Parts: sequence; C-alpha cells; structure tokens
Amino acid sequence: MKRSSRARTGAAVSVLALALITGCGGGSDGKDSSEGSAKGSDKASSPTTAAKAFSAAELEKLLLAQGDVKGYKVVSGDDTLPKSKSDVKADKAACAPLAYAMAGLAPGETDANASNTVSKDPSADAASKSPEDLTEADIENAFDIDMTFVGLSSYQGDGAEKAVKAVSDGVAACSGGFGITAQGEQQKLTKVTAGKASGKGDESVAFSVDSAMDGAGTATFNTEVVRVGSTVTTYYTVNFVSAGVGKAAEIPAAVVDAQLAKLK
Repeated sequence: MKRSSRARTGAAVSVLALALITGCGGGSDGKDSSEGSAKGSDKASSPTTAAKAFSAAELEKLLLAQGDVKGYKVVSGDDTLPKSKSDVKADKAACAPLAYAMAGLAPGETDANASNTVSKDPSADAASKSPEDLTEADIENAFDIDMTFVGLSSYQGDGAEKAVKAVSDGVAACSGGFGITAQGEQQKLTKVTAGKASGKGDESVAFSVDSAMDGAGTATFNTEVVRVGSTVTTYYTVNFVSAGVGKAAEIPAAVVDAQLAKLK
C-alpha cells in the first residue's frame, strides 16, 4: 500500500482510532450473533445486584498493564482516547452506546470508567531508528499493527446488564449506520452488523461497523462487549493496513482473556 493510500485509510477509519496515531483476536466475523448471545443470556439470568461495583480509581488498577499480555504494548488511555462522553456524539440516541464502546467509554450510565490501548509491539529494529532513517517498509509495518481500545466500566445494581442490553439494542436499531463526532471530527458509519460474540464472561455482544473510505472502498471494524458481574469490558480493534485491503482486524483473544482474568 502506498503512503497516500494509508493516509486515506487513516482518515476513513473511525475518528476514534486516529488518536492512536498521535499517541504513538477472536472478534466479530460478520455472522449472526445468536451463538454468542444465547450463551451469554443463560448466564445473564442470574442477578448481579450484590456484585461489587468498582470506582474509576479501582478500575484503573484492574486495566491491563505493560507485561500482562506477552507481545503487546499497553498505552494509557489518557494519552490516546477521548476522556469523556462529551467528546463523542452519535447522531442517533440509540447508537450512542455503540459509539461509546468503540471509544473505550462506558456504554451505560456510570461515571466509573477507565481505558487504555493495547497493540502488538512494533519492530524493535524500526523503533531504534531516528525518523529520518525510517524506510517505507518501516512506515508500512508501523501501520500494520492491530490496536485494541480496551474500556472498563462498573455499575450499581443491574446497571451492567442494562449497559450490555443498550449495546445489543443499538446494534439492531442502527443497522443502517449512523453519524459520529469524536473530538471535533465527523465520521459516517454506513452499516452496523451483529457479530458472533465470544461467549466469555457472564454475557457478551459483538458487532461490526462499516466506514466508507475516501475513494478506497469500505473498511470494517470489530467491537465486543463482555460483562463480568457488575463490570463491563469493551474491545475495539483497528489495523490501518488490513482495513485498506478490505479485511477487518479481529479482536485478539489473548487481550480479552488477559483482561477478564484480572477481573476474577
């Protein structure tokens, strides 16, 4: 892919992903979500009103940290992601939980939220070079990395279940796409598709969004939402190179497993 193509791809990727450029899976496969949803719904029937609700400070400590996932680099969400819901707007109220989940923000009603980004470690050789010594291949490889926005949010009572339901309902309500504004940048998502959830945690929901690229077709990006007790985890994965050739990056199972393990 030529550099100009990468630029068009980056501009077309959900504006939520662009923050990673300046700050620097088993995911949805586009199939029906019945398998993942059914598995989650059985677990979701048990009440979680007695489950511990964490504060934002506690969630920060529960987030994945450097060294928790071998082969991955962890960067604080303070440097790469929107800091509050006021930074992310959807043009349809029903679609807001989807936009929040993609931005590492709480999809439900809570102020207890924490986020970071997890990506494959870049080439050590390229990382050791000065900018003027970087080759075209080095630049290409820098974009050819799966980057996952990880968000944690915690709720009182049945708030966590309601948050997951809001995402599930949003997938159906927003199938025709919706507009999103993040940190002042506008983006049109042309399609929302239910995905095959992993079935992990107490319940899980997955979805894909399509975004029209500037003269370069359509790119697809995957998100999964997994609830563990009163805590909701969200995962949104992008890869600028694979997006440019029409391939959606999968949400790394290793990242999801490692994050859920810290919540047990």
